[in-house]
Amino acid sequence: MSAWGIVLIVLGVLLLVCLCLSIRIVRQATAVVVERLGKYRKTLDVGIHIILPFFDRTGKPISLKEIVADFKPQPVITKDNVTMQIDTVVYFQITDAKLFTYGVDQPIKAIENLTATTLRNIVGELELDETLTSRDTVNTKMRVILDEATDAWGIKINRVELKNILPPKDIQDAMDKQMKAERERREQILRAEGEKKSSILVAEGEKQAKILKAEAEKTAKILAAEAQKESLIAIAEGENRAINLINEANPDASYITLQGFEALKVLANGNATKIIVPSDIQNIAGLFASISEVIKKDENLSKINNQEAEKTEEIETVIDSDDKDE
Repeated sequence: MSAWGIVLIVLGVLLLVCLCLSIRIVRQATAVVVERLGKYRKTLDVGIHIILPFFDRTGKPISLKEIVADFKPQPVITKDNVTMQIDTVVYFQITDAKLFTYGVDQPIKAIENLTATTLRNIVGELELDETLTSRDTVNTKMRVILDEATDAWGIKINRVELKNILPPKDIQDAMDKQMKAERERREQILRAEGEKKSSILVAEGEKQAKILKAEAEKTAKILAAEAQKESLIAIAEGENRAINLINEANPDASYITLQGFEALKVLANGNATKIIVPSDIQNIAGLFASISEVIKKDENLSKINNQEAEKTEEIETVIDSDDKDE
């Protein structure tokens, strides 16, 4: 092989190496910072890129996905001088690869220290009970403060959570006893309320039963009284009808007197302008008896007159027949 052939082979290898070094492929959800001769050049996004070999240098790919940082417990003193251990979890995301690369050295360590100091400042303004019951408030304040501080580092703080709050052993024992006493108190209250409601329901049931029983007895008495009343009325009406029938068959003085009063009542309600009332109203029975006798006599006289008229007609008939024969 000649010298020119070797030179061409070497040049081909160099071109191939330069071509490989000039091609840079960036994966999804990552970013790459490019420096040219030690100075920031640009940030490579997702896809294939061409750079200048031997002059441009690419850094380590930076993940743009959300990162979860679980920091170890930090000692924190509350407003009422209670020391407790609190560990936090921070959810953050890199939004600017350039600021993340050049903004701060060891960004994760910086976020951890910033989280610890912010947590001490916030919890130092709260008492123990407020710290245990105000997790959402502490989380919100920490997220706002950390987000403002890390904005210059190209980092976005999405969430901050207090993972565990561990008070001292003696305080934790006292809290357990307090919680146990509170649960026992609630149990006694619930039991007493249950017994009270049960007694009230039993009393209301007995009251309702007595009311229904009294109403039933009252209704029964009313129905019995009405039945007895109707029975007495029916008996009285039957007796009255029987008496009327007897009096109509064989009228006595009292019945005639009663009928006289009824006749006077009818006369008083009529259109007559003059009514003759006997002075001795007690002898009204005699009056009606006399009237009945007169009526009977009139009937007998009319019968006699009718008989005489019939006889006269027979005689006249006989006379007329004799005259015709002659």
